[in-house]
Amino acid sequence: MKNKGLLVVLGAGESGVGTAILGKKEGFDVFVSDKGTITDSYKEVLRNFEIEWEEEQHTENKILKASIVMKSPGIPDQVQIVQKLLKNKVPVVSEIEFASRYTNARIVGITGSNGKTTTTMLAHYILKHGGLDINMAGNIGDSFAKQVALNDAPYYVLELSSFQLDGIVDFVPHIAILTTITPDHLDRYEHNFDNYIASKFRIVKNQTENDYFIYNADDEVIVRYLKENPIRSRLLPFSLTKKIENGAYIENENIIIQIDNNKIIMPTKELALSGNHNVKNAMAAATASHLLKIRKTTIRECLENFHGVEHRLENVLKINNVQYINDSKATNVNATFYALDAMKSSTIWIVGGVDKGNDYTELYSLVNEKVKAIICLGIDNSKIINAFGNCVDNIVETQTMKDAVDIAYKLAERNDNVLLSPACASFDLFKNYEDRGRQFKEAVREL
Repeated sequence: MKNKGLLVVLGAGESGVGTAILGKKEGFDVFVSDKGTITDSYKEVLRNFEIEWEEEQHTENKILKASIVMKSPGIPDQVQIVQKLLKNKVPVVSEIEFASRYTNARIVGITGSNGKTTTTMLAHYILKHGGLDINMAGNIGDSFAKQVALNDAPYYVLELSSFQLDGIVDFVPHIAILTTITPDHLDRYEHNFDNYIASKFRIVKNQTENDYFIYNADDEVIVRYLKENPIRSRLLPFSLTKKIENGAYIENENIIIQIDNNKIIMPTKELALSGNHNVKNAMAAATASHLLKIRKTTIRECLENFHGVEHRLENVLKINNVQYINDSKATNVNATFYALDAMKSSTIWIVGGVDKGNDYTELYSLVNEKVKAIICLGIDNSKIINAFGNCVDNIVETQTMKDAVDIAYKLAERNDNVLLSPACASFDLFKNYEDRGRQFKEAVREL
């Protein structure tokens, strides 16, 4: 195999190590460089594949010799080494872009500020049950690059963040899904919402008339962008409020999915997942499945049987008739809006963490209506206390998950909910949102 030059991988997490494995397989010299420390398990993988690596530094004279660089999604474009590479005209791509060059798979790509994980897992569940040989990757599970290298499949469903989409050049999903766009990660987009919107829409940038774009027609941001920036792919909107000719809508409490006079009808009350946001996620996943010729009965059965994602409105336990709910994956205000909206009874809300520039005003009416007490779980809770001091009489500050759950237990009465839905990132007190969610579940089980 002809040597393809030097592939430098910046960041040795899941996407970085996966890219290194694929690069090696495809005939690149590979060098992995991480400014932080590399976990032992990833070091072992790199050694097994005989891939050169360094940690706690970036050796510039080596990195700048690269023919191509894969930058992990967590590294901003503004960092010095990336700026030097760009100045030297070295292509800097995302793992999604790099991996897509070495597979002929048909891809369903899913992005959005909220709902993308549930929609990705649900689409994968339906398509797999429908008989497709399909892998799931992106923000979820083993990296796309690693799967292309070691067990490629004819179909993929990919959960894609805006950071992953920022680094694409030619990547094109046959079916693209956009669930919602609300302000998130604005610290990475110069605090400009328009930059973030454009980033999400990169998912359709290489689509043609032969591809499909499934999108939320109730999201004003998406609808406005499409009016101002027409795209080439075939549009299949979904909506809870409007009747739609080609796409999905609600009529008499039924989901109707209609594409070229071919119709699927499914009662919303038979969905395993509750809440309006999950009706939309189901519409999006089912529309994609319909396009890929999955039988109607399979789609219906899967929607009735799919019970959702860990750390997303996950019912943990009922103790003394109080339901404890883990929504640790709600790392922004919009996700928490959906969670509070889904609460059917009085709620004790555990909230807080690292604020990403949150505007809490859109939660006021829901908090007034549903929340009887707020338990803050963060190092700095002043913004939450200022925002909701006039809505809720009882606001308590805590620094550990155990304290938060113990206080919730004392405050809760029969038929209440205790909801962990932080609306913030987790890095002040926890490793990540999974760690936060698991600690919540452990604390509840110990009550």
